[in-house]
Parts: sequence; structure tokens; C-alpha cells
Amino acid sequence: MTSVPRGRCDASADDPLGRREQLTFKANLRHTRHGWLRLTPAYSVHLVAGLLEPRPRARGVVLDPFCGTGTTALVCAERGIECHTTDINPFLVWLARAKTSSYTDAELASAQRAAKAIAGALMTRKRRLDWLPALHRIEKWWSPRTLAALARARAAIARREGRLPSASLDLLKIAFCRLLIAHANVSFGHQSMSFARNGAASERGVESALASTWQRAVADITSAARVPLSGAVAAIPCDARELRTALEPRGYDRVITSPPYPNRMSYIRELRPYMYWLGYLSDGRTAGELDWRAIGGTWGAATSNLARWTPDAALAVPFRGFERLLGAIAVTSPLLARYVERYFHDMLAHSASVFDVVRAGGQVHYVVGNSKFYDVLVPVEQIFAALFEDVGFRDVRVERLRKRSSKKELFEFLVSARKPGR
Repeated sequence: MTSVPRGRCDASADDPLGRREQLTFKANLRHTRHGWLRLTPAYSVHLVAGLLEPRPRARGVVLDPFCGTGTTALVCAERGIECHTTDINPFLVWLARAKTSSYTDAELASAQRAAKAIAGALMTRKRRLDWLPALHRIEKWWSPRTLAALARARAAIARREGRLPSASLDLLKIAFCRLLIAHANVSFGHQSMSFARNGAASERGVESALASTWQRAVADITSAARVPLSGAVAAIPCDARELRTALEPRGYDRVITSPPYPNRMSYIRELRPYMYWLGYLSDGRTAGELDWRAIGGTWGAATSNLARWTPDAALAVPFRGFERLLGAIAVTSPLLARYVERYFHDMLAHSASVFDVVRAGGQVHYVVGNSKFYDVLVPVEQIFAALFEDVGFRDVRVERLRKRSSKKELFEFLVSARKPGR
């Protein structure tokens, strides 16, 4: 294995902090459909585009087994490259499909006509409250009048199920998600959303502000959706530890992905406003169960499940000093040590599964971040490199991409490898 602490994507003299905004989601906001919906952390279109060079061979297919908001799939679709993307989270699979679909003029016109009626629903004040999702302490997220308006908009969209083309409804639902988060009492000042201070502002003009945001979101989304895409994309529900069950063996030329980082950040927790309002979650138990099935999740019921989890005695993470690392974390928190152990056991299963679906000579590129638990630094990039070598990949390379936060030890890395063969 070759470890390169300073590679072609590393911090430069002009960027002493190594933040490299072009390698983050901030660089995506100006890029067509890439800015439709935020998910943190998200990687940049520029990074994905660079990893697609040289282009895959004719009829070659790219795979992203952790689709997130569909960045890899959309970059491929924009460049005429076929891509398959998978995720265990049905909301993310839906979002990736919507972002990479082709939309006809008729579907766009249907969405725009319906959007005008939904804007009217936002503006109409009525006392009876429509359905609200069972999101815990929902009153922390939105003020009473905002909640009432959102419920009216959601009901107006639901009434059009079966009457509008499904593609038109997808665009309206994405605009609704934008509306939800634009008027929520949350902040994105940290790695994930947190409740903003002084979020309960004056209720004056709430309805007109919501309608204005809605109209801008629909205009932005339908404008971007009008731009044609030339690459075919398939978004497939699948557990990343069991890719063989849903994907063709040796079917992929290149893997470009960013798996969940082992930092206890729950994607279900961050996505829950969208997932509750759109019906992907119904209560806290289903949220916790989905987070437990996802890699790296420890929110809700996932935490109690983690306390009962025991590793498969037949499997061992092939990184020298891994047991010592776990022991050092366990001095302060046995539960966090178990979390790290389970994360890499899951990634060991994933690495073996992805090896089977990559063709001989194919490449894998993983954007990962290291972690720190108390005073113990987890060298995630080196452990991934060891996993890849253990399952059979060769020419493993680690490159440092950027500094991730105010903690001086935390960086984002690119771990790349090749499957032996022609």
C-alpha cells in the first residue's frame, strides 16, 4: 500500500486551512440539479468529475453504493456515462431517481400549473389544521402558522397523487422539501442540522414569505429539470453489505462514493423532516430501526441495539492495532468502542461485496473522513486501505483532500484501489 499524505488534491499555499470549498457541497450550489436539496456532508461535483477521467470504457458502468443525494449519479448523467447507485434508505433512492430523471415539457408544465394552486393553499388562512407528521417536538421546528401553511401545502400535493404524472409530483415534493428546511428553526452551522437560537420570530407575513420561497424553489427546480441528461441512471434499493444480491457480478468499471463517516452522525436524524413529511417515516421506532440497518447509525433504537451487538467471531478487521484502538476508546466509553468495531465490521462486509461486483481492472475511489473519540484518533483512511487490500484490491493509494473542521487532526481523504486483472 502506498500512503500519500499530500497528494494532488491536498491543501495548497493559497489555502492554508485546506478547506477547499470546491471539494464540498458549497461548490454544488451553482450546478443545476446538484443544489436541489442539501445533505451534509456532501462531496463536490468537481471531485467526482475528476475521478471520472479518463472516462470509463465504452458501455462501462459506474457504481455509487452510498448514493446520498445522488451526486455521483448526476455527474455521470450529465456526462453521458451510465451509473447505478444504491442505498438502504428509500428516501435517498427516490431523491437520486428524481434528480437524474428526464422531464418532458408536459411534465414540467403540469408541475408549474399545480405549483400555482399550492401557492394559493399556502396563502389561505384557515383554522382547521390538516394532517401533521409524528415528528417528535415538531413545534421546535416550525411556528404554529408555518406548520399550518406547510400542512395545507402538503395536503394540496397529496390530493394530486394519481392526477398528475409521477415525474411532476416528484418535482413538487422536492420543492416542498426545500420549503420545509428554508423556514425551519434549524441551523447548518455545524456538520449536521441543529436548532437555531431565537427561531420563533414574528408571525407577521408568514404565509406570503412561504409562498415566495415556494415559487422561487419551483422556478429553480423546473428550470434545472429542463436541462437534458444524456447518461442512464438506475437507483436501486440495496444494503451496501450485500451488493451481490441486487447487482451483477463483475459489472462495474469504477466505484465513486463517500460512505457514512464513523462519527456517530445519523443521516436519518438529519433527513427526518423530509422523511416524516413525505411519509417515509411514521414514528421514532421506524426511524431508529432504519438507522440501525444503515451503516454507522446510532440514533434512537439503534443505540440500544448497539449495546446488545456482538461481532462475528469468524471475522476480524485486518488492521494492525485495531484491538488496541478499541481498547483505548473503551477506557472512556465502551459503547463508542463497540460503535467503531461494528462500523468497520460492516465495512469489511461491504468491501468484500464491492470487490465481487467490480470488473477485473476496475477502480474504486472512496471519500472518507477520519474520526476522533475523546483523545483517540481513528485512522479511518488507513483502515479502509487495509480492508481493500484484504479483500483483494491492489495499488491502494491514500490522498489527503482537505481539512474538515476546527479540530486540527480531522481531514477528508481519498482512498483508491484497483481490482487485479486486465
